[in-house]
Amino acid sequence: MDEERLGALVDALIEGYDADGENFERPRLPARESIDQTLELIRRILFPGFYADEALPRTSRRFRVGTWLCHLFTDFARVVYRALQHAQPDSPAPALKVRARGMTEAFIAALPGLRRRLLHDARAAFDGDPAAHSVEEVILTYPGFHAITAHRIAHWLATAGVPYVPRAMTESAKTRTGIDIHPGARIGDRFFIDHGTGVVIGETTEIGDDVKIYQGVTLGALSVHRKMAGAKRHPTLEDGVVIYAGATVLGGETVIGARSVIGGNVWLTESVPADTMVFERPANLKYRPLGEGA
Repeated sequence: MDEERLGALVDALIEGYDADGENFERPRLPARESIDQTLELIRRILFPGFYADEALPRTSRRFRVGTWLCHLFTDFARVVYRALQHAQPDSPAPALKVRARGMTEAFIAALPGLRRRLLHDARAAFDGDPAAHSVEEVILTYPGFHAITAHRIAHWLATAGVPYVPRAMTESAKTRTGIDIHPGARIGDRFFIDHGTGVVIGETTEIGDDVKIYQGVTLGALSVHRKMAGAKRHPTLEDGVVIYAGATVLGGETVIGARSVIGGNVWLTESVPADTMVFERPANLKYRPLGEGA
């Protein structure tokens, strides 16, 4: 590319930035790489036997975990500060740094509770899947567990008011698993996503305890208009609900009652009472030997 063409392209891009109102003076967001690295460090702290490629002997365990927590505090406080600074560019930097450190301390203090909830999720996956050989296998290999780990971390941060970072974490998990859970979704204990690929759980979804869903399930909104922002747009699943592969449940007023079962490929936009099974009529299939005409 010659210098003249290069210069013209540069000018065109800069003109586009200016036309779009791009504000280069605004503090930049934390890099996605930094957020991903922080998420991996959190996983290591929660489950060191699975995500840490180093031994953790009893004699040095306290030192190692303490070191990890110190690194997490330093790195994550910086990430949170960058996110806050971008969201609130007119706020004084010292005040934002204090707030970021406070949020990070509170999050680190919540790690033991998050770990207990995740162990319950892993146990639910083991109990609900005859193909699972152990809870350890679930933690190490199951995409549903990977996605719910990212979600529980991201949901805590979103509830605490950390901008940008929670969504980046769940998007990272979606890239690896094909499971899209908005950090705003409220999910109860012992949640299990079996297989997982293609699952979508919207921002205002509410899920009770002991719920199990399969691949291709969508818990979505009936309307995606911008004016619906902040409203309850996604369904509620009460305790013990099972939703089979390919089912779609839509709408903020749609409630699936406790212990109900939604069959595969069902399309629902209305509430279902507790202890109900919903299924499609079997397809009208035709069989003929190979080689016969239509």
